[in-house]
Formats: sequence, structure tokens, C-alpha cells
Amino acid sequence: MSGRTWQRPPQWFTEDMTRDVVLDMGWGRLVLGQTFTDQRAVVDALRAEETGERDIAMYVREPQVLVGLAPHELFLDPSITFRLPLPRYRAPRDRNPDVFVRMVRRRAELDEVNRIYAACGMVTSDVDVMWANHRTRTFTYLVAEDTRTGEVVGTVTGVDHVLAFGDPDQGASLWCLAADPQTAPRGTGEALVRVLAERYVARGRAILDLSVMHDNTGAITLYRRLGFRPAAPVVVKRKNPINRPLFSPQPEGLGDLNPYARIIADEALRRGVRVEVTDAPSGEVRLTYAGRSLLTRESLSELTSAVAMSRCDDKRVTRRLLAGHGVRVPRAVELDQDPLQDGEGLAECERLVAETGPVVVKPARGEQGKGITVGVRGGTDLREAVAAAAAHCPDVLVEELVTGQDLRVVVIDHEVVAAAVRRPAAVIGTGHDDIRALITAQSRRRQAATGGESSIPLDATTENVVADAGYAMDDVLPRGRRLEVRRTANLHTGGTIDDVTDDLHPDLVDAAVAASRAIGIPVTGLDFLVPDVSGPEHVVIEANERPGLANHSPRPTAQRFLDLLFPETRRAGNG
Repeated sequence: MSGRTWQRPPQWFTEDMTRDVVLDMGWGRLVLGQTFTDQRAVVDALRAEETGERDIAMYVREPQVLVGLAPHELFLDPSITFRLPLPRYRAPRDRNPDVFVRMVRRRAELDEVNRIYAACGMVTSDVDVMWANHRTRTFTYLVAEDTRTGEVVGTVTGVDHVLAFGDPDQGASLWCLAADPQTAPRGTGEALVRVLAERYVARGRAILDLSVMHDNTGAITLYRRLGFRPAAPVVVKRKNPINRPLFSPQPEGLGDLNPYARIIADEALRRGVRVEVTDAPSGEVRLTYAGRSLLTRESLSELTSAVAMSRCDDKRVTRRLLAGHGVRVPRAVELDQDPLQDGEGLAECERLVAETGPVVVKPARGEQGKGITVGVRGGTDLREAVAAAAAHCPDVLVEELVTGQDLRVVVIDHEVVAAAVRRPAAVIGTGHDDIRALITAQSRRRQAATGGESSIPLDATTENVVADAGYAMDDVLPRGRRLEVRRTANLHTGGTIDDVTDDLHPDLVDAAVAASRAIGIPVTGLDFLVPDVSGPEHVVIEANERPGLANHSPRPTAQRFLDLLFPETRRAGNG
């Protein structure tokens, strides 16, 4: 009884059910409370939860009694159960042409499922468990493909209660709906829910249930629009570090932090480190443990010296230090105060252009890609690019343009923790939307995925990049055509990243560690240009003293950062 969870049903109604059913979902276990006759057995089942997993007890009869049996261990989850009566479900007249939903076909696709879970901040799942489940009819693992690119961009899991335990209510449930926040077309989540519902309609199931956090307004709006309505069942969970934000008061201002500060605060709370938000707009937080206190601003902490920070702040100093320690850097010309009046320096820049080809002009100090011009060929273009850079900083750096992949390597405590190839903002044609509309839609997705930290500017630079590709902003981009709309891969201007940590060549790892030691900095994000991440060739172009750790999920960037700040919490945090 999915529909009778608040009262004890008559024995004749349940006599054919399998008893004490617990399903391993890979991310944790689903404890089906209606199959238990003894509440203490439910408590024992939840006590068997594995470290790092999140078990869920649903359809528990008299959940307040269950929590009362172990009030220090269990809590009522602040979620709402929604139910779709499947006989009333109506398929849409038109299907989303950009999304194709299908069953998982290969085990390797479950790695893509985990990638999407991680990108959405969800607990990842054991692939072996998922694959074993997938080979039964009790579980349904669906993925959504972007029909324009063939990429997996979404996923959902279904559980058939009839096959799981002989549910007399003919029920099923929906779990782990997720869409890639970077690349999923609009409507991916709806398409996944609809296909799952239609599969259970075809099996003759009567209801489809799901549990959603009470404050997830976007998901709740979707479910209501599809015909789901609130239902009686509640969820009970165990008080563990993953669930701490759901049962423990949170520090004031925590919800106002950007994703780069929030990932650190959440990891600190998971370890029992006290968190005080001292300035939410800047991401500044005070962390305290065992009487020792440290201020952090995102991944910048008091362990980074002012000297190390200044070395990263001035790109000229960065390159000189790295070159002095044998780290490869591009050829460059430095223009000091009032660079447009530096005739000798500009002449040297022209010689660099003649010898190396197009150059990059950037402010010596700056971040987020501001004031940078790529592909400058000298003459008037050079002077205009220098003027644009000087508007942000009077000191300007002119570097040879090294082609290759834009690689960000995060080094913490002189160890490489994560690496990702950064790609410029791009849109994919639908065949009916103009480029301006595509950019606007993609920018909204990036903003939603990053808490407002990333968006694609509709400015002259974007228009110029589009024009260089042979298009106008009002042109309709052909379906499936991918168009880069920015020259640089900066995340703040809509760039995206692909994790390549496992593919990194040992020479790149060595260069990153050498660079962090040359600067003398405990946490840094190093920007490489490489022909291939699996090869040794590279140059290092910048070092960032405050890399965005949230950009590298599921790599344990926040965990390693807390290991650095409070090494005594390492066992508690990672055990």
C-alpha cells in the first residue's frame, strides 16, 4: 500500500506481499516501509546504512512512531510526496524534437548518469549496482539524448513496486530525475518523466509516486503541470553527514553564498567545522575547529600569503617566476604605464606578431576575461586591443597566441586534485531559433546552473565572434550546428568545462606542481594551453589564486581544501 501508508491495512490485503523489502539503489537503499510489520525492523534497516550513502525509508506506517523509536538517529525528511494517477495520464500532442528518451543500453552510459548526478549536486551511484538493477524489470533506467548532438543530457530511474514486492496498489515510483545543467535542452526533465510514466501505463500500473524537496519550486511546478498532486506518504531518513542540512539549523547567510563559497561551507559543516558567514556577497566565511579559526573567501584562505597572491595578480610576475623555475610560458612583451605612448614597446609587439603570428593582448592585472583580446594581428587592431586592456589596468601584456585546448589544473597543497578542459560558450542550432534567442536561452541555463556566476554577454565581442563565423545575430542556426559565440573559455562569460583529470599526462602534472611551488601558493588554478591533455606539450599562461572549486565536481576539490585547512578533520570528513 502505496495509498494506505497512514493506517494499518487488513491482513487479507497484504498477505501476498514480500516482507521487509530493501532495494539497493547504488546511492543508498530504498526501505519500503509498507512491507515491514515491525517498526523496529525499519530502524534496524536504516542503521545498516553505509558511510557516504543516503538511505530512504518511504511508505512507513505511522512515521512519527518510527522516529520516536530513535529520535537521535532518525528524522522526517522535509520533502513532499507527489502522486500521478496513471489512468488519468495523457500523452502530449507534440514531442520535444530536441530530446530522445530511451533505456540505458551500455554499462558505460551509467558513468554519464553519474556525471549528471554530480553536476546537479546529487549523490553519485555505484555503477555495478545500477547495472545489475538494470538487468531486471524491477528497475527502469532511462537516459535522455540531445538529438542534435547525440550526447546523454538527462536521466531518471523508476521502481516497479509490483515486481519489487507484489504491491496490491499497483504502484511505481520515480527517483533521481536529473538534467545536465550545462547542455540539456529545455524540456529534458519533462520528457524523461513522461516516458517513464508511459512505460508504467503500458504495464498497467495505477500510480507513480515521487519525493521532492519542499523548496524545489522548479521541479514542483513541472510535476503539477504534468498532473502530479501531493500525497500522504512521508520520507524518513537517518541523521548522517550528507543529510545534516535537512535536520540541523544552518548558519545565518549560508543560502546567500555563491556556489564557490557554498561548496566549501557545506564540506566544513559535514566535518563538524563551525561556519560563520562574515560577508555573503564576497563569499567570505570564517571556519572554526578545535579553537582554531581561519577566514576564507571561496578557495582563498589566510594560508595564501599576500606575496603569493600578488604573484598571481600580476601576470607579468607570474610568467617570470614560472620561466625562472623551468616552467614553459609563451613569448611575451610587457607594456608599462601609458602603453599607447610606449613606442619602443609597441614596435617590439609588432615584431612579435611578425615572428609568431596573431597575439593575445591582456591586462597585466585582471580576472574573468575582462579586457582580453584574442587573435590580434598588429597595426590598428593592436593599438585598439592595448587600449581595451589598459582600460582595466595600465600595465599590459602582449603574448604569442598559442593554439590548443584551454586546460585548468587545480593544485591544492602542491598536489593536482582536478583538471578540466574549458570550452568557449557555444550554442547548438534548433533549425527554428535565431542565434540571439539561442544565446539568451543558453545564458539562462548557465546562470541557473552556477547561481548567477556564469552568463553569455550579448555584447560587441559576441556579435563579432558570430560575424567571424559567417552569421548575423538574427540568423537561424541550422539544426545540430554548433557555434562558438565567445573566443575565450572563461566560465564567467558562459564557458563550459569537461573533466580530464584521469587523462592528464605526467609532464603536465609535474609542471602544475612546479608552478605552484614557484609561486609558493597552497591553492591555485593554473591555466595551460595544450595540443592534447594526454601529451607532454604545454605552456602555462596564468595562475589564479582563487580557483572555483565548484566547477570540478565530482573531483574532491572541497574535501582536499578542508584537508589543507584542518588536517585533523581528514578522517572524519573522508572516512
